[in-house]
Amino acid sequence: MSAKFLFIAGLVPFIAAGALVAPAAPAATAMQFENRQDPAQKDLQDKMFRAANKKRQQDIRDETNKLFQLATELKAAVDKTDENVLSLEVVRKADEVEKLAKKVKEKMKEAIGPPQNEPTPRPLPTPFPR
Repeated sequence: MSAKFLFIAGLVPFIAAGALVAPAAPAATAMQFENRQDPAQKDLQDKMFRAANKKRQQDIRDETNKLFQLATELKAAVDKTDENVLSLEVVRKADEVEKLAKKVKEKMKEAIGPPQNEPTPRPLPTPFPR
């Protein structure tokens, strides 16, 4: 075999490896481009996030008022029963209160949009000085 053939055969794995790695650079550039936003588009998106969060907050208020009303009705129904009889209505009302409370709790956990800047927690003091 000629030296030229051996040289080319030895380069094939490096060329193939380079072909697999080379397309990653444009994809990374595309991702960087997608992260940049037009200021007007970012303002519109921020307004949409604020409006969605405002609606979520109003829903939480409405559902909390309904929860308070149901809990008050549940208390009144429990007060009417005696120690020997627990009505089916009371059990149903308690289930309804529980479901609504879980729904309110889940809504409170949801936030729409990018996370707000939260202060970083301070490290706990250690008993040993460094």
